[in-house]
Amino acid sequence: MPRISTLRITRSHQIAAAVLVAAGSVTAIAATGGTSEAQTSAVRSSVSVEPVAAAGIPTAKDAAEKAAEQKAVESAAAKKAADRAAAHKAAEQARSDKQAANRSTERKAVTPKKFANNLDGWIRESLDIMKKKNIPGSYEGLHRNIMRESSGNPNAVNDWDINARNGIPSKGLLQVIQPTFDTYHVKGTPKKLTDPVANITAAANYAADRYGSIDNVDSAY
Repeated sequence: MPRISTLRITRSHQIAAAVLVAAGSVTAIAATGGTSEAQTSAVRSSVSVEPVAAAGIPTAKDAAEKAAEQKAVESAAAKKAADRAAAHKAAEQARSDKQAANRSTERKAVTPKKFANNLDGWIRESLDIMKKKNIPGSYEGLHRNIMRESSGNPNAVNDWDINARNGIPSKGLLQVIQPTFDTYHVKGTPKKLTDPVANITAAANYAADRYGSIDNVDSAY
């Protein structure tokens, strides 16, 4: 009885078939020697087929991942832009605040203080000038000597002492003679001997030079 040779699918045939199916190719396995349909189906069913992109077309999963990446990039860019805008706004506000502070300081610097046009105001204005010029003296020292010398009269004139006899009478709140006023006049005050503020400040300047301070004067000086 003639021997019928039947060619079975070997292990290598099965591996090759699995590779072809996994790559997305639907290939009919042509078996030499008359492979049966049942054997071919068995090989196909033994290979797990995973869906893959065909002809470079992205799968839904790829598209979702790319969309998420794009959204993350856009979000980061938007945050960076917002941070830059916030930093710019903060810098502008700081610059505006500084300019406002400078303007306020300038206004204070150029706006002169106002003092009353009376004995209290004259003394306080003189003290303000003395402080700027580093001339020592207190309100009490000035007021005490003014009351003794002129009783607070800015136009008081001594017409009987030795200075008067020499033609240079003492004048003003602190009874200053013209040569002393000219020597100790303080810049920024009127160059008038009987001007209350100029008279007080010049006298305080003279007393500071001779006695250390107008506060140390308790009699004619």
